[in-house]
Amino acid sequence: MSDHQGTGPADQTPADQNPAETAGAQTPPAPAAPAAPAVPPALPTTAAWQAAQQTPAGRPAPAYAMPQGYTAQTAPYPQTFAGQPTTGTQTTAPLAWSAPAPKKRSGAGKVAGIIVAAALVGGAAGLGTSYAGSALFSPSGTAPIAGPATVTVNDSDDVNQTTGIAAKVVPSVVTISATSQSGGGTGSGVILTEDGYVVTNTHVVTLDGASGDATIRVTTSDGRVYDAEIVGTDPTYDLAVIKLTDAEGLTPIEFASSSELNVGDTTIAVGAPLGLANTVTTGIVSALNRSIEIASSAAPETEPETAPEDGGEGEGEGDVPPFLFDYGQQQTPTQPSESIKIAVIQTDAAINPGNSGGALVDDEGRLIGINVAIASAGGSSGQAGSIGVGFSIPSDIVERITDEIIENGEASHGLLGANVLSAGQVEDATMTGAFIKEAVEGGAAAEAGLQEGDIVTAFNGVPVTDSVDLTALVRAAAAGSTATVTFVRDGETREVDVTLGTLEQ
Repeated sequence: MSDHQGTGPADQTPADQNPAETAGAQTPPAPAAPAAPAVPPALPTTAAWQAAQQTPAGRPAPAYAMPQGYTAQTAPYPQTFAGQPTTGTQTTAPLAWSAPAPKKRSGAGKVAGIIVAAALVGGAAGLGTSYAGSALFSPSGTAPIAGPATVTVNDSDDVNQTTGIAAKVVPSVVTISATSQSGGGTGSGVILTEDGYVVTNTHVVTLDGASGDATIRVTTSDGRVYDAEIVGTDPTYDLAVIKLTDAEGLTPIEFASSSELNVGDTTIAVGAPLGLANTVTTGIVSALNRSIEIASSAAPETEPETAPEDGGEGEGEGDVPPFLFDYGQQQTPTQPSESIKIAVIQTDAAINPGNSGGALVDDEGRLIGINVAIASAGGSSGQAGSIGVGFSIPSDIVERITDEIIENGEASHGLLGANVLSAGQVEDATMTGAFIKEAVEGGAAAEAGLQEGDIVTAFNGVPVTDSVDLTALVRAAAAGSTATVTFVRDGETREVDVTLGTLEQ
């Protein structure tokens, strides 16, 4: 759900919203006799309080602006986003405000005020839409970012739990910009270490599989901008690790175990939807033990997964569910030639294009998932915004895969060595599960005694309702690990321990 972008017509900013531009437009005639100029009231010197006064009550909010160092896109959006017209907006410089008179402060020194200055996506940028535009950054890439965005607190005496969680989590979430010769896009990432290891989605750094050598730049919540290199990608679970150049003193995220979640638990999503950095949305865990099938985002030079010909878990029936992120940079979206199956947490916290790779945290601000996809009401041609059905890769899977990527440059995945179908679609089926069509000779399933006709109903204690569930759970496990498979044979429920093989990627 990376956020590809271009621009539309220029914003029309009312003149009274930018007094700084008009302050020097006219020179009043010199008075007949010198008069003592009016002395404006002195402002307090506390930087945070001054920043908080940039948008006084009752004044229209300034237009969003790209950080300095960006270049405006030159091509219009080809489609609409979530039903909005394609007029779009043009990037503008941050507006300057004349300082208001000071007002009585409540809780002086506690107010943390900021001005948001983030890449604004106008018109269309959504799931299933195409990208048109030029490079996101200027060639030099050396201009400092304008207006760091963190968490705004205007009344420190009246904050809620979400505010506190956001203040803890936002410093650990970054905005990622990926550009190649043919296009670019934005997504989110989560800081893993103080020296700059960051986790995101593979589809963010490969531009949905369109580029294997994109230029990566990262902006932290406090406005620092870093170049970054890809440490490794894992297209099988749509995760990637990048390393920020010369980074230090960053704020790593705290992990929670996703295995301890309950349906109904509080969730908070943090990321950069539509390029709007440090956006916070709330919801609950809507469902657990969910698996989805989405397009593969492997870079062009990466060989696609060759299942089931190599004895992998393939199902081969049914349509791909509408769980999508942006498709590449083609002028028109194309149907993916490969797909992946991943286990996810379902949440109703608003997740939109650009949230990909961002954090899903619990009520203590601990990571429980990495946001990856949303459901679209009309499939790939439907609206490309949140409809309250979002998906995150569980933190337990994220932690294993990222640890392996940092250590080895890649992650391993289990292989059951069986071709499977969804049992509900098998003739005369009386239960759901994953129906084993073939246990490949010499594979893990055959070695453990599984055979054609067995119906797998659980994997390591997690329910299996169809072939997508089983494939996703097997891929989530490390190669060579031991898993407990629950299955039904001749009406009898049985269990067997299986030592998984290695998926070749």
